[in-house]
Amino acid sequence: MCTAIRFTDENGALFFGRNLDWMESYGEEILATPRGFAYDYALGATHAEQPHAVLGVGCVMGGKPMYFDCANDAGLAIAGLNFPRCGAFPHEPAEGKCNVATFEFPLWVARNFASTDEAEHALTNTQIVSLVQPGQPESLLHWIIADGTRSIVVENTATGLHVYENRANVLANSPELPWHIANLDNYLHTSSEDPQPTAWGTQELRAWGIGAGMQGIPGDPSSPSRFVRAAYANARHPAKTTERENIARLFRTLAAVQVTEGTVKSAEGRFEKTIFTSGFSSATNTYYANTYDDFEIRAFPFENFNMDDEKLQTSTLYRNMEAFC
Repeated sequence: MCTAIRFTDENGALFFGRNLDWMESYGEEILATPRGFAYDYALGATHAEQPHAVLGVGCVMGGKPMYFDCANDAGLAIAGLNFPRCGAFPHEPAEGKCNVATFEFPLWVARNFASTDEAEHALTNTQIVSLVQPGQPESLLHWIIADGTRSIVVENTATGLHVYENRANVLANSPELPWHIANLDNYLHTSSEDPQPTAWGTQELRAWGIGAGMQGIPGDPSSPSRFVRAAYANARHPAKTTERENIARLFRTLAAVQVTEGTVKSAEGRFEKTIFTSGFSSATNTYYANTYDDFEIRAFPFENFNMDDEKLQTSTLYRNMEAFC
């Protein structure tokens, strides 16, 4: 389970972040892919002559950068979220199209495009391919792509590749984005304002206290409920000015949909929790992150890495808890 949100500040700078909810860590780190890093896409996907520098949360596997979420030096960000039951991918490349493997899709987007518009245009002739053989376990994901102007959602289902405009600027897990958007209509009566007193016959009714206008917003950790709750909070948060205020807004909004260990058990009998929360500010080109056991938000500016190098660079996402416990 995961949730992602997007908003902008008064100057149009992007603030983008996500929770990664799962049963275990994959050894993820802050991962920088410099402009000079040589990468050959698995299926020969086209690439820019001058690739963007990319920073995000991911793992290095077989010398390749694998991102859960990332952003580039042009202010474009992407995150992949679990998409069970709904996701379906072809297992063979298509002739005449740009074929991109699922595991490298975030890198391909962030490395090659400067805007959501550019990425959306490229997707008109793209096939996202699962290199896992049919019948074997595979990662079924969908992605939110965002910049300072807009966000889109990319979903591959049994009916093909779909790219949706995402005016809610939120993504959770299954079902498909159009279902989530339609479901928001069920909550149009909710408000940050307190309901006014009314009467049923001669009996006067009053709210018990502040927050009654939000009654009906779901509080459980299911994907439809997290989508509604995140969309409600993201849309109603007052605009902020400073980097500190906007990062606080980002992480506080995502905290409203985090998963506490012990509340959700998988079919295998294991508990899920919010492994980490990460975020990106295009105002300062900085990645931010904290983890389940370490809620201090740590900053990782692009400038801390040699983005003109030829080698991948990492920085730990996890600290020794004994240092401050």
